[in-house]
Amino acid sequence: MVTLCQHGYEALLERELAAAGLAVSEKGPGWALAAEGVVADLAFPQVTLMAPQEFTGESVNALAQRLADFFLESLRGERIDAAWPCVFATVPEVVGLGRRASGVEKAFGELLRKKLNRIAKLAVPDLPRGAGKTRGLFVFFADFGRVFAAREAWLGGQRRMADDDAAPSRSYLKVEEAYIVLGREPQPGETVVDLGAAPGGWSYSAAKRGARVIAVDNGPLKGGALNHPLIEHRLEDAFKFTPPEGGGYDWLFCDLVEEPHHVMQNIVAPWLQHGWCRRFVINLKFGHVDALALLREIRAADSALARHGVNLHIRHLYHDREEFTVVGERG
Repeated sequence: MVTLCQHGYEALLERELAAAGLAVSEKGPGWALAAEGVVADLAFPQVTLMAPQEFTGESVNALAQRLADFFLESLRGERIDAAWPCVFATVPEVVGLGRRASGVEKAFGELLRKKLNRIAKLAVPDLPRGAGKTRGLFVFFADFGRVFAAREAWLGGQRRMADDDAAPSRSYLKVEEAYIVLGREPQPGETVVDLGAAPGGWSYSAAKRGARVIAVDNGPLKGGALNHPLIEHRLEDAFKFTPPEGGGYDWLFCDLVEEPHHVMQNIVAPWLQHGWCRRFVINLKFGHVDALALLREIRAADSALARHGVNLHIRHLYHDREEFTVVGERG
């Protein structure tokens, strides 16, 4: 299988795969080739091509023809009556590779239209929203003359999100992406507490969906979060804030630039143990700790997240830097 990750995190991807018993035989910018196995809930893989075929070719037309032959042969006995993903991917940091991929994609499309125009019209050039296994055609360019292609892929849910001019910070994109991994987002009338809210990207994301937000931070809110009618700004210490007795919230948001064990011990554990939230989106920074050791601790059977959380997912998101995003529900 070919696993794709955020560029710059290949070594951590390889370590996580190895810890899952999946030996890596080769890796490049943003990808690793590993033995087939289960990647359903790993943190670093964003897209995994299952049972990929490798093709080489010196020209755009040669690659397009080989991909068309592979796809047409794989269609035998299969009927496609609805939109299907036809995705050509590269690592953006490799200069010029995107142009090569676009050329091959265009040539492939022309070949497909000549053979099966009805199926070609149903092709969608984007990954479906959500996490899990999906079927279509997934092509990854490891180099200008080398591609991997698969009919099935496992999606971790990570994807690039559209910005909002009113969002006060880039962190807005992380929580928008986290909703996809969880499979749910705040709803009108729900309540959210955002610990460490400033400048308010996550609070704004919830409020724009109609949720009522308590933004807890001694720092100022900005942009669309400032003076928003659904956002109440509390100038308090996020580590000391607790709900009123007998109270709680539908959502806990927490994106603090703090040592991750401090966050887990003093926010995650009490909030989940006392049932002060129904769902949560939490960022844990791994820049100054061993990322794989932190993953083991989060997943450990005696951790607060494992003991009290269900539908728990840990991801290194497209918009994350040196941090994990943890989403789930209070069990």
